[in-house]
Amino acid sequence: MSRIGRRPVAIPAGVTVSVKDGEISVKGPKGALQAKAPDGIRIDVAEAQVRLARPDDSAPTRAKHGLARASLANMITGVTKGFVRELEIQGVGYRADVSGKTLRIQIGFSHPVEVPIPDGIKVSVDRNVIVRLEGVSRQQVGQFAADLRSIRPPEPYKGKGIRYVGEQLRRKVGKAGAGA
Repeated sequence: MSRIGRRPVAIPAGVTVSVKDGEISVKGPKGALQAKAPDGIRIDVAEAQVRLARPDDSAPTRAKHGLARASLANMITGVTKGFVRELEIQGVGYRADVSGKTLRIQIGFSHPVEVPIPDGIKVSVDRNVIVRLEGVSRQQVGQFAADLRSIRPPEPYKGKGIRYVGEQLRRKVGKAGAGA
């Protein structure tokens, strides 16, 4: 049996989990999330915990078992604490600001890049170079952070671009004759 799928998921106070017609609904203080339960996985909500079970030991069912449990645990964490991702902009003249539902990034192109902020994500900018993304859905916050990073990924020579806060970048040495 899956080690992850076998573990029960605790339901904290103030959170309600319901399963109906293969649809999982989680409601909490920060919001509500819904997801489709994978085929073949049985979800039992009892007292203050949720248990997931699978009918057989076929490889696809085993794979879905751990995935379903991790997704449910992330949904519960999202509606109680939320998820945060921070991006850092490095480079001379590179900066970002938020106006309404648009994130405007000046990142070395001839024009500023305007990115619409999806529903369910709160964006704030600190010191013009730290972009903080907050939301209840881990997948949505992570995907939006990856989309922003892909606008200008950090380059390996000077490190200019958009990177995650704390991301270690492998730097390359420039040309041998550049400083001569």
